Amino acid sequence: MDFFYTQEQKMVRETARKFAESTILPAAAGIDRDDRFPREIYRGLAALGLFGVSLSEQAGGSGLDTTAACIAMEEIARCSGAVGNMYAIPVEAAQLLHEHGNDSQRAWIPRILDGSAISATGVTESDAGSDVAGMRTTALLDGDHYVINGSKAWVTFGQVFDFMMVFAKTTREPGHHNISCFLVEADRPGIVRGRNEELLGMHGLEDCQVTFDNVRVPVHNRIGPENRAFKMAMGNFNFSRLMMSSMALGMARAAFEDAHRYAKDRRQFGQAIFDFQAIQFMLADMSMDIAAARLLIHHAARLFDAGQPIAKEAAHAKLFTTDMAMKHASNALQIHGGAGYSRHHRVERIFRDVKLAQIYEGTNQIQRVIIARQVDKEMS
Repeated sequence: MDFFYTQEQKMVRETARKFAESTILPAAAGIDRDDRFPREIYRGLAALGLFGVSLSEQAGGSGLDTTAACIAMEEIARCSGAVGNMYAIPVEAAQLLHEHGNDSQRAWIPRILDGSAISATGVTESDAGSDVAGMRTTALLDGDHYVINGSKAWVTFGQVFDFMMVFAKTTREPGHHNISCFLVEADRPGIVRGRNEELLGMHGLEDCQVTFDNVRVPVHNRIGPENRAFKMAMGNFNFSRLMMSSMALGMARAAFEDAHRYAKDRRQFGQAIFDFQAIQFMLADMSMDIAAARLLIHHAARLFDAGQPIAKEAAHAKLFTTDMAMKHASNALQIHGGAGYSRHHRVERIFRDVKLAQIYEGTNQIQRVIIARQVDKEMS
């Protein structure tokens, strides 16, 4: 497989793997237990240049590609799914601002890349998840300012962000044709952060609801043209689905490695449980599905970098990889038996963390809808 990767991509993998194994892995259980944002680890990832790995050199990045970002994500999430989730946020924010922002908004990019500014994105609401067009947050024009009112749910980094990219409607009419995106600095009056959400897994993300009460932002804080943000969000989802797929892939790898190690060490009925065919078959399926998932992700990443539409391919990767990861995290826990149900083994944490990947960036039920529509369009 290495034959197909460039020297630069291999270097990214080695850099991410070394940092993940030496710094992230020893801290992972503590991050999960304490549920606090590991700022030093976040800055460590930034110091290695990983936040800008797929960003152009003109924008201050490394000028590599989406495959390199996916490779880095896999290695990080292999040691902590939560830190992998954290990694995706600045990568995606810098990309979005570079592609759609004005000069003053792009001025945030260097601070994103060096870890000194933390971004968040506000799309989801309590009644608008997969149905993005159903959002109720409004940004109504008042002179040379927009006035934002509404709430965003499940905001990753909601407690610690320095600025948020908020998606809101410029009129109260239904539909997606009136959605715009705004850069909202954290110190603007009227922003209220809710309590930390008590999540099943993915701890340390400082996830909370953020409410906007007559928050005024100048017109030049609008990202991109007015009422064009729905298309922007859908395009960004294609990239983010590849990141989430790679995150799930890394966790599946960790579960597989731990299950294999445990199966070789654990003895029952006078032999290692690896010698039982039932265990061998589970491990064989893990190996096969992990390899297939990586090919789906990296194929879609190459198409994306070539400027090709990837709605179907991104959905393929996200759906297959996250379902696969959930299935095999469960199987890995089963191989551990009662020990896997204990927090002494990280497979328990992987099992909790990986579930979110089936929900994030469009549920897997929505991915099936996307695939079916794309197939119908291609075959009509």
